[in-house]
Amino acid sequence: MPRILIVEDEEIIRSAVRKLLQHAGYEVADAGSVEEAEDNHDPGDFDLIISDLRLPGAPGTELIRRAPDTPVLIMTSYASLRSAVDSMKMGAVEYIAKPFDHDEMLEAVEGILARTTQTAVSGPDTMERGTASDPDSDPASIMYGHCEAMQKVFTLIRKVAPTETTVLIQGESGTGKELAARALHLMSPRATRPLISVNCAAIPESLIESELFGHEKGSFTGAVSARTGLIEAADGGSLFLDEIGELPAEAQARLLRVLQEGEIRKVGSTQSRQVDVRMIAATHRNLKAMTRTGDFREDLFYRLNVMQVRIPPLRERQADILGLAQRFLQRQGEKMGKPGLNLTPEAMRTLERHRWPGNVRELENAIERATILCDNDLITPSLLDLDGEGGDVNIPETLVDGNNEQPRSREAEATSDLSLEDYFQHFVLENQDRMSETELAQKLGISRKSLWERRQRLGIPRKKSSGN
Repeated sequence: MPRILIVEDEEIIRSAVRKLLQHAGYEVADAGSVEEAEDNHDPGDFDLIISDLRLPGAPGTELIRRAPDTPVLIMTSYASLRSAVDSMKMGAVEYIAKPFDHDEMLEAVEGILARTTQTAVSGPDTMERGTASDPDSDPASIMYGHCEAMQKVFTLIRKVAPTETTVLIQGESGTGKELAARALHLMSPRATRPLISVNCAAIPESLIESELFGHEKGSFTGAVSARTGLIEAADGGSLFLDEIGELPAEAQARLLRVLQEGEIRKVGSTQSRQVDVRMIAATHRNLKAMTRTGDFREDLFYRLNVMQVRIPPLRERQADILGLAQRFLQRQGEKMGKPGLNLTPEAMRTLERHRWPGNVRELENAIERATILCDNDLITPSLLDLDGEGGDVNIPETLVDGNNEQPRSREAEATSDLSLEDYFQHFVLENQDRMSETELAQKLGISRKSLWERRQRLGIPRKKSSGN
């Protein structure tokens, strides 16, 4: 059983991560600081350390030096994302931004431990070559799909992953484009180097160039020190740009130079720097059509569209729906201490008939919701609540935000007969004028990325506000 050490000074977060990992079957210890971790444990005895970046006393990156043979996963808030990039340069194996979904954390942990085990078995030389024949790196071990359309996707990923070719992943929101990018990276010769993932739509337009390319001290108001950009942090590895169709025009021009010349220039700098980055981009939009309207550079489109991987929507994967549902049901049941849950025949027919506009993510959310509400070992159609009517499902008397229960507001009282999706839409529209995107996400108990994706799916425009 893998042993994991959590170092986090906020008790609520530390407790939540500890319980999550324990439910997933890991042996977990925790501490509130680097000093406490060393006083009570030997950090080198663990298979993985998960540490907050900012801690009282020594920073979390100090554990990289004190436990050099143990992989360190850094947790960081969006505001200190660029500091997390610096931690990658210091030797952290990966970082995860707060607030994160439980599945994001579990996937990160599973991926790190799998890579560490493979290194121990095969040796560093084998991993450095990044052989595509490793079963742990096959796309079928990362993505699920038995239908013909997904088998074609897997075949294409196996062929293109070992190359240096730029890849454009196309697919609707919720189809698994980020998983495809991860498979491309893990099957490439760059597998032991960083995979830096960036959601272009989740970063404010005013910060996107600084985040991607970095900036020099004093280059703009608030630039109190020089910062490394995410592209430079991916040097030697892969850069995944999700929702690349949302990039503003100036950032598109800068990115074109990266693809053409392999160089970046920080905001406010006159000097360029060479970088070696394998580019993987994804979008749910029609970039070719956007070039005709001038919303996306044609030259950048052709640079990105060297090899295209299309992830089919779930409605085109009829043979995979029940298999995916069973996988999600097993995962959620184990996580929530409800093993042995089963779908009734009526629930199976409901799943197969549904059109799945939110794709795999909608299916996973439906299974998670049903698991929470299930009082026995059978999942019924009313628990899935896919018709939007709510069935016999009621909004609970408290709205749970992480581990903190908040009393029902008058808005919740007024919408107690709505489905959870309707409630989400109502809550966002009612509160977005007075809350930032971060505050909205925290109140809803989801990440900023999930908030943005649900806005896209439900057609809720984001308010133009400097506070967001």
